[in-house]
Amino acid sequence: MNAFDFSDSNKRYHTLDYYNRHFYGEKVYKAAIDAGCTCPNRDGTKGKGGCIFCSGGSGYFTARPDNADLHGSVTRQLTAERDRIYRKHPDSGLIAYFQAGSNTYADAADIEEMLSAAADFGVKGISTATRADCLDKEKIALLRDYNKKLPLTVELGLQTAHDSTARQINRCHGYADFLRGYDVLKAAGIRVCVHIIDGLPGETRADMLATAETLGRLCPDAVKIHLLHVISGTPLAQMYEDGGYTPLTKEEYIDIVVSQLEYLPPQCVIERLTGDGDKRTLLAPLWSRDKISVLGGIDKLMSERDTYQGRLYKQKGEKYESSCV
Repeated sequence: MNAFDFSDSNKRYHTLDYYNRHFYGEKVYKAAIDAGCTCPNRDGTKGKGGCIFCSGGSGYFTARPDNADLHGSVTRQLTAERDRIYRKHPDSGLIAYFQAGSNTYADAADIEEMLSAAADFGVKGISTATRADCLDKEKIALLRDYNKKLPLTVELGLQTAHDSTARQINRCHGYADFLRGYDVLKAAGIRVCVHIIDGLPGETRADMLATAETLGRLCPDAVKIHLLHVISGTPLAQMYEDGGYTPLTKEEYIDIVVSQLEYLPPQCVIERLTGDGDKRTLLAPLWSRDKISVLGGIDKLMSERDTYQGRLYKQKGEKYESSCV
């Protein structure tokens, strides 16, 4: 008997692997793409330089377009990613993952070109990362249309539910802005994956758990929990080098993640429990390089505590659960 309903292994949380195998009927892997999109928090529309931890818009593992042929660039990147993935997993399916930048912060025609190129390539689904304040009626309609053609996920960067922290990290939008974008996507029937970050400057363990509990009440389709990485050349790196920021220890991070999972509904897919910092520029925490150890530590602590994803969520009662259908 499994310890958790959405598991056919020892996992006590709803893994992306479990979801993909049951939804697609096969192993699928994300093929990371950079479509050349920027961000209103980097180009001067709302701010410059991005959030204090941002180093180029999360594009560590992608290749930016080398010419104006957007369709061709997406196709070439997907081809390269397919070849990379197939070397280890030749029988797997692909998800086109528009990872770098805010991928609805562009003209609707360019967004359609991006999505069209991915669909033409024959991927199993599309995942596109963006900000909640980069969605309008035209773009929502476009996303809704493509969602009818093949499974589509929009990944929204919340990072924290606390506006005081959002101001400190220079996010340039508040929780109310996030809610508006999230609600519009859900009303359109689009799958949403929300990103949160643990270890943001000034946040306590209680703050991080409050973000998870707040997010749990929304019942997102999926969540990614990231560790804050200190990347060379960022404002956060300067803060760290000046002694103004102390990263979480490995033990602190594992404890916080396990406790956060208890507040997230069991049907919510946990797409990530660690993040990848660029090893060439990662300053801290260096323990984050050992992902297997971190994931193993999470499994071990959940077993020791005899806990599982949604334990505290379920204890809140029917009124608390009513948003999840």
